[in-house]
Amino acid sequence: MDFVSKRKYFLGFSFIISILSIFMLISNGLNLGIDFTSGSTASLEFKEGDPGAAAILSELEGMGYSESVVQNIGESQYFIRTRDLGVNGLTDIKDALNELEESPVIILDNTTVGASIAEDTVKNAVIAVLVASLFVMTYIMYAFRSVSKSYKYAFSAIFALTHDVIIVLGIFVILGILVNAQVNAIFIVGILTVIGYSVNDTIVIFDRVRENAISYPNKNLKNIINQSINESITRSLGTSITTITVILAMLLFGGSTLRDFLLVLLLGVIVGTYSSIFVASQILASWESKSLFFREKS
Repeated sequence: MDFVSKRKYFLGFSFIISILSIFMLISNGLNLGIDFTSGSTASLEFKEGDPGAAAILSELEGMGYSESVVQNIGESQYFIRTRDLGVNGLTDIKDALNELEESPVIILDNTTVGASIAEDTVKNAVIAVLVASLFVMTYIMYAFRSVSKSYKYAFSAIFALTHDVIIVLGIFVILGILVNAQVNAIFIVGILTVIGYSVNDTIVIFDRVRENAISYPNKNLKNIINQSINESITRSLGTSITTITVILAMLLFGGSTLRDFLLVLLLGVIVGTYSSIFVASQILASWESKSLFFREKS
């Protein structure tokens, strides 16, 4: 299949999805967890009866916690996220909820993150992503030093990586609205994993491009890229499908604790597989021929 000749369609599609993702990020924003916003969370269980999330939320609002979020996480079990509860806040909430169903309430776990810790989390997350991207770019330039203009491979991979992260973030905005998916510390771990997977998938194809460029020095690079994609696509898709199957199994049977992390991985694997074939390689081909913005070389 001639992938390279259709690159404008692939890149145009990616451009539209990226713009929509950026629009969602600006207009709605991510559903930030307490790791980034500060506040308190608690998981609790009613031993007898079940008042329901609406009744719990109404009780919290009556106590002055107007911006609280209440989620059902199991039979008679609920997850609560609210502002910093301070020293006695959780005890006061527990006493109030005890009276809802005249049922003892058990606190399963609780966490409080202060404003300064939240600020440090944001700063460290940004630094981690930037350092990872810089390391990836440096590594690719070094690994592909045997081919002409290895920086083109590095920047094409970084472009695809950025594309993947933007789209994953955009989809997570929608998931935050639909299923209350939160961006927390483990989300950043997921994004870093997505970066690694995206680059790995891209390097598989770029490595084949390098081998073919050395074996056929007089062959047009666009033809080499197209040949390399066709030689690598079965392996890339096979690896991705296997990984997706495992992630789906964990999502279905692994409980809610790692849900947000697994959602990031699932989206990252899908988008990363697409970008390695239809974005990174096509950017490299367009850059070489200058046919993305200029008249193609003959």
